[in-house]
Amino acid sequence: MTEQELFARICRGDEQALEVIYQKYYRMMVRLVTSNNGTEQEAKDVYQEAVVVFWQKATSGNLVLTSKMSTYIYSICLNLWRKELDRKSRHSNEEKDAIEYQEQEKQEKVRIIHECIDRLDDTCKKVLSYYYFDGMSMKEIAEKLGFANTDTAKTKKYKCKKKLDELIKSAYSAHDFLD
Repeated sequence: MTEQELFARICRGDEQALEVIYQKYYRMMVRLVTSNNGTEQEAKDVYQEAVVVFWQKATSGNLVLTSKMSTYIYSICLNLWRKELDRKSRHSNEEKDAIEYQEQEKQEKVRIIHECIDRLDDTCKKVLSYYYFDGMSMKEIAEKLGFANTDTAKTKKYKCKKKLDELIKSAYSAHDFLD
C-alpha cells in the first residue's frame, strides 16, 4: 500500500490504517524525544498526542500533505516536545526561585536571632549558645557556668529564652517569623 493510499484511508477514518502509521513511525518518534532529554514514557505520551492531532486534522478533511506523513508527524512531535521542555524549564525555574527565596528568608531570621542574642547579658548568651548551638546538656551547662545544679541551669535557660523571645517580638513583627 502506498503512502497516498494509506493517507486516503486515514482521511476516511480507517483506524487500521492509523495503526499501521502508528507502528511504522513509533521508534523514530521515541528516538526524537529520548535523544532530547526525554524519557521513553514521555516519548510515548508525546507520540500518542501527535497521532491524535494528525488523526483529527486528517479526518476533518482540511489537511493537505505537502510532505511525507512521517515528516508531518515528526514536526508535530517536535513541536509538542518543545512545548513540554519549555513547561518543564519554567517549572524548574520557579522551584529554584522558591528555594532561593526560602533560603534568604531563613538567613534573615538567623540574622535577626543572632542580633537579638547579642543584646542579651553574657550569662544568657552563654546558656543559649551552649544549649542551642553546641548541643550541651543541662548538666554540662551547669558545670561549665558554675550553677548549683541542672535545675538552676534549666531555670536560667527558660528565663533567657523568654527574654530573647521578648526582644525578638519587640524589635520585629510577627510576620517576620511566620512561615
